[in-house]
Formats: sequence, C-alpha cells, structure tokens
Amino acid sequence: MKNKVILVSSNQLGRGDQVLGENILETYFTLLKQREELPDAVFCMNSGVLTMTDESLVSVHLKEMEEKGVSILACKTCVDHYKVDEKITVGKISGMADFIELSAKYEVITIS
Repeated sequence: MKNKVILVSSNQLGRGDQVLGENILETYFTLLKQREELPDAVFCMNSGVLTMTDESLVSVHLKEMEEKGVSILACKTCVDHYKVDEKITVGKISGMADFIELSAKYEVITIS
C-alpha cells in the first residue's frame, strides 16, 4: 500500500444493502490497518466523509491509521453538504486541490 492513496467515495462498499455495504467497508479498513505497509493517505468525499464521524465504525480504524502516520482527509464541499463539520472526529477537512496534489504524486485506489 506504500505510495498509494485510498479514495473513499461512499460510506459503504459496493451497491445494494446499506448495512451490508457498511459492514464490508468496516472489514476492509479492519484488515487494511493491520498491514505492515499502509497507504500514505485516505481521502474521503461524497458520503465517504460520514466514515470520519463517530456514527461510523470505520472511524475507529481511521483513527488507528492516523496514529500510524496516515493522512486522513475530508472534502470540505462534501462535509458542508452533509453538515457534519462538527461531527468529524478523525483527520482534517481538506479541499479538492489537496486531492489533486495527492493523485498527481501517488496511485489512487478508489473504494466505492
């Protein structure tokens, strides 16, 4: 996962049942955080910013990854749209310019 950025564009993984998708996304991050090599950053946009709140079990795993040096970033436009500015408990609010910079530097793996 070194030299990679994970783009989280949804609060669930895959299409279909919402609860199943949320559980699969949590499993993804549970396993990802256990790897020796972690991505350089996780950038959340659209409903993916909801994973950065305590209302999502994914936030626990993102916090652990952040403690290990992974940058956890949220799209400001998306945070404003979902009105979760006060609910973000991990990472920092960022902008699309930062994602463009990251995507120019690292390979992007999209989770949707």
